[in-house]
Amino acid sequence: MKVFRRLPPVAERQPCVLTIGNFDGVHLGHQAVLARLAATARTHALPACVLTFEPHPREYFASVLGAREAASATVPARILTERDKLGALADCGVDRVCIAHFNASLASMPAETFIESILLEGLQARHLMIGDDFRFGARRRGDFDMLKDYSARRGFELERMPTVAHGGERYSSSAVRRALAAGDLAQARSLLGRPYFISGHVIHGRKLGRTLGFPTLNIRIPFDNPAIAGIFIVQVHGLADRPLPAVASLGTRPAVESDGRLLLEVHVFDFNASVYGSLVRVEILSRLREERHYENLDLLVEQIHRDARAARDHFGI
Repeated sequence: MKVFRRLPPVAERQPCVLTIGNFDGVHLGHQAVLARLAATARTHALPACVLTFEPHPREYFASVLGAREAASATVPARILTERDKLGALADCGVDRVCIAHFNASLASMPAETFIESILLEGLQARHLMIGDDFRFGARRRGDFDMLKDYSARRGFELERMPTVAHGGERYSSSAVRRALAAGDLAQARSLLGRPYFISGHVIHGRKLGRTLGFPTLNIRIPFDNPAIAGIFIVQVHGLADRPLPAVASLGTRPAVESDGRLLLEVHVFDFNASVYGSLVRVEILSRLREERHYENLDLLVEQIHRDARAARDHFGI
C-alpha cells in the first residue's frame, strides 16, 4: 500500500476508485465500505484509494477557537494510532492512502475547488464512493447533491454508500469510543471485528519501573486524547512465537510525573530481555481500574502488586 502525505506527485497520479473519511477505528462499518471499495476497484482494474485527514477536522477547528469555545468543542478521542489505522486499511485491500493535512487552507477551500483540485486533478477519481451525509469545503457547502451534479458534468461515477448497521444499531467510531471509555472491551471487539490493540516501537523511559521491581516496555502515544486510559490486563505480540501475558498502564502517570506526557507502560511477566526499538502490538484484554495519584511510592508499589496479581490470576500464572 502506498501512502502519500500530500497529493501524489504528478508522475504518480493515476485514475482510482476513491472514498473519503477519517476511518478512525476501521470498525465493521468501515470494513464494509472498504470491501465495496476494493471490489469496485477490481471491477474497474483501478487502485482502491482512501482520502483521509490529519488532524481530524474537529481537532483543527477546536485548536483555532478561543479558550471558552475550545473548552466546549467536541474533539473526538483517538481510537487508533496512524500506524494501526494504516495497517487496518491495508488489511482491507486499500492500495493507496492520501493523508491530507487539515489546516487553514483546506478548511477555507471552496467546495468546488476541493472537487476540481483534489478529487479530480490531484487524486484522479474515476469512481467516488461516499455517504450521503458527507460534507466538505468552506462552511460545509459541499454535499452529495453537489457531487452528483459534478459527476454528470465531469464524467466520474458517484455511488452513495448506505449506512451499515447490525441489530438496528449503526456501526460508528463514536460507539467504539463509548465502549473503550467504559472499559467494555468485549463491546469494542464486537464493533471492531477484532481485538483492540495499540502498536509501537519500544522506547527508553526513566527506568523507574525497574527500580520498583516492575520493569516496563514503554510505547509513546502520539496524540493527546486516546479513547482508552487506565490500568489493563494485556498480552504482547511480537516478542516471541506466542502472545506474552502482561499488565499495562496507559496514561500520564500522575504518581511519578508532572509533564502530562502520555505513555503506554507494559510489564511483561517473567520477561527480562532488552527489546528497545522492537515493534510490538499490545492487545488490551480488560480494564482493571482507572489511573490515579498516590501520595508516595510505597502506596504506588502496593497497588502495582495488586494489579499484577489480578493479571496473573487472569492468565492462571
